[in-house]
Amino acid sequence: MSQHGVGPRAVTRSVAFLTAGVLAVPALAGCGSEDPSGKPLAGQDIQPAPRARITDGGTLRWAVDSVPDTLNTFQSDADATTTRVAQAVLPSMFRVNASGRPERNPDYLESAKVVDTEPKQVVLYKLNQQAVWSDGREIGAADFAAQWRALSGKDTAYWTARNAGYDRIQKIERGDNALEVRVTFSRPYADWRSLFSPLYPKDVMGTPDSFNDGARKKLKVTAGPFTVKKADREDGKITLARNPRWWGEPAKLSEIVLRTVPRDKRATELAAGTLDLAEIDPAAARRITVAARPHSSGSPLMGPGADRSAADSLRSWAVANGSDDDAADEETVARKKLRKAVAKYARQQQALSGFEVRKSLEPAFTQLALNGAEGPLTDERVRRAVARALDRKELAQVVLKPLGLPAVPVGSHLALSGQAHYADNSGALGGQDTKEAQALLADAGWVRGGPVKEQKKKEKAAGPEGEKATGDSEEKADDDGTYVVGEDNKAHRGPGPAGHLAQDGKQYKPPHQGGAPGAYAPKGTAAPANQEAAPLAKNGKPLTLRFVLPSGPGSQTLRTVADRISGMLERVGIGTEISKVSDESYFKDHIASGQYDLALYSWPATAFPATDARPVYAKPVPAADGSLNVEQNYTRVGTDQVDQLFDEAVATLDEGESRSLIRKADSRIWAAAGSIPLFQRPQLLAARKNLVNAGAFGLGTPVYEDMGFLKKGAKPASGPSAKDSGAR
Repeated sequence: MSQHGVGPRAVTRSVAFLTAGVLAVPALAGCGSEDPSGKPLAGQDIQPAPRARITDGGTLRWAVDSVPDTLNTFQSDADATTTRVAQAVLPSMFRVNASGRPERNPDYLESAKVVDTEPKQVVLYKLNQQAVWSDGREIGAADFAAQWRALSGKDTAYWTARNAGYDRIQKIERGDNALEVRVTFSRPYADWRSLFSPLYPKDVMGTPDSFNDGARKKLKVTAGPFTVKKADREDGKITLARNPRWWGEPAKLSEIVLRTVPRDKRATELAAGTLDLAEIDPAAARRITVAARPHSSGSPLMGPGADRSAADSLRSWAVANGSDDDAADEETVARKKLRKAVAKYARQQQALSGFEVRKSLEPAFTQLALNGAEGPLTDERVRRAVARALDRKELAQVVLKPLGLPAVPVGSHLALSGQAHYADNSGALGGQDTKEAQALLADAGWVRGGPVKEQKKKEKAAGPEGEKATGDSEEKADDDGTYVVGEDNKAHRGPGPAGHLAQDGKQYKPPHQGGAPGAYAPKGTAAPANQEAAPLAKNGKPLTLRFVLPSGPGSQTLRTVADRISGMLERVGIGTEISKVSDESYFKDHIASGQYDLALYSWPATAFPATDARPVYAKPVPAADGSLNVEQNYTRVGTDQVDQLFDEAVATLDEGESRSLIRKADSRIWAAAGSIPLFQRPQLLAARKNLVNAGAFGLGTPVYEDMGFLKKGAKPASGPSAKDSGAR
């Protein structure tokens, strides 16, 4: 994914040194009577329509990043497509609504509630009496029990990626009848609604062999509006077919075909008529938006030849009609190729006029990660100084404003606006304040313009990829490699710094001349002389942080944000050494292994932060072999206080108290400054105009049985969601 989202993985690494300085935390959000959770910043954009207006039948062709290696969501190599398939074909006791909050799924549950708390917590599930597996067997306690045993962690023969929550269950038994399931917990568990979603049949969960291998390539037994008809990994397709045994509202579509299409090929595939729905990048979104305008086949700033000026065209004509026969022939061929390319582009634009861009904000946020394991960032004061140097509002605007999405910084590590646990706790650290950042650095012993010992050889940025990138930095003019921002103090030798193109294509200029010398210049451009602030130094070393970024074409947004961050840091005297590495090695070889100082990557939001977020922010602990178990805390920054608050939040059955504890934990995470949430990720989808109840789902779970194509002459509803418009 273009913004490098992180999936649920645990990693162990060598010893890290952490600081957890004491500071006053302001009054915590959520302690008063007003609900601080707010509303989602952007709603769903799915072209809602009542079911009566939707054609019965049809195939939805939906682009995905990959056909997954497994259809078992509880295995370590499950991916986003695994989840998408599971949502369409398997039971979920609870699903997430448009506000990112869990709600009972009536297709499977009549009710679910805590019926006892003493001596043990007991949850009673009453199942929908019509709920059956595709082989005709009723869904019941045996399926719940098999999943618990597989995911409890007690039997290591099951190759599970996670067991949180299931390890707290003591027993599962049938209730007063076959439709009741009683789950007794050994320890109180606040996030019990997170369990059994999805629920696999006992045929999959019953034995280690069936769990490990039985659901990787196919799912023989399902219980959703669709079934898995075929998973063809060689052809890159998964076909879902309408489930004839589905007891709920029948699926409007006959089939959903999930097909692997690289993101840079999706606009072409859409124009060719081989896709109906696809997540796209901002460039493709602009192209589709232009195509949808009346009498428009393109834009002067888009497509082949868009960068040719009138003078270029005149010069081309002159050469093609000149006396130099060889040059004329060559130019004539080039002009013919260009005309063909322009004609092809125009045809594609005409085809793209049948699509529209549906946009929202993903249930995920991009953060700046600060590695507290080594180097200057082991000092909490330096981490806090980095945070106070950032204008998070500006960074959000860089990414979201050109797309017409709300440019509001994320105020929590543990939830997004609209979710039950959300509160803006960023005040625990404070907003952008250059003077405060400089004071923190001074307190940490970093002196402006201090003596710097000559380095024998510049330290490589991050592992083997970083070494390759930096080796020829003096000679290469491409976009890969290492560039140190703010460390070139020689006299200015050339034209001013090249502007950096923002996502809207406009030229970006620094706020004031000399404010961030070199920050937006291409590699090798010298910073102006007499800069405002010399770099900081301590013990003969400059304050320069390794900023590791992915180099792939889908990561341009991250690199744009990194450029802005580098400029903001330089204003307080912090230099950045930018190292671009391959997308394949970015996370595994750099983030997970701790080979970075600064990095940008995304975390998915969760409706159950007490369970799901704890491993992301837990204090690393020594393992038996002497290494450090960081779980998913790739910043290596954690505190005992945060761990305790998570433990208390997951163990209380008072929902209000649990939310309050989560918000307190978030304030402490802000104060430790191991990671700085920046913005929700944009969600852009190209959808065929007559496709309804599908598109940018925002925080909510898709309702697959309601997706379909409008009947001829029918119009969609005008509400924010299919549910609100009476589609169900």
